[in-house]
Amino acid sequence: MKDKSRTIYSKTPESAAMVQNVKRAMEITAEMNRLTFNDTDEVRALFSKLTGKKVDEHFLLIPPFYSNGGDEISLGKRVFINQNCTIYDLGGVTIGNDVMIGPNVSILTTGHSLTPSLRRSVTIGNPIVIGNNVWIAANAILIGGVTIGDNAVVAAGSVVTRDVPPNTLVGGNPARIIHAIEDGSE
Repeated sequence: MKDKSRTIYSKTPESAAMVQNVKRAMEITAEMNRLTFNDTDEVRALFSKLTGKKVDEHFLLIPPFYSNGGDEISLGKRVFINQNCTIYDLGGVTIGNDVMIGPNVSILTTGHSLTPSLRRSVTIGNPIVIGNNVWIAANAILIGGVTIGDNAVVAAGSVVTRDVPPNTLVGGNPARIIHAIEDGSE
């Protein structure tokens, strides 16, 4: 995933474009966040405008929602995003089919240099990929550069800093494998 990272330096045309995109996203999400649960069609239309891609008729998002760009988000079908979700998508966020994202989840592809002299002048985006049929529970945080495998569950309050294998439950900070998930078992 490291080779897919994106680095933007301040005071460049790419940086100016990023700032304009943040302004665009803030306008769209502010409009979306005035809507209610009953305004599903308008939420879908605004989310489609935010991402530049039409979402399917089964997409459901409960506002408020926050994003610093939106145009690097790709959604599968039948995705559910609960209240107060934040997606910073500079590095690209791919969300598979049948994904459920709990309230207060943060999906953060964007970071800064660890080098103190570069910290304010470099923005780094690393992709996040969420497989099919994944459940990300309340208050989880996904850090750029991770892949969440199909059918995985990220427990509430977890901080995911490395890849999550398919069919596993992870939890904690940093998130670790708790156990395998098998169909039909609880």
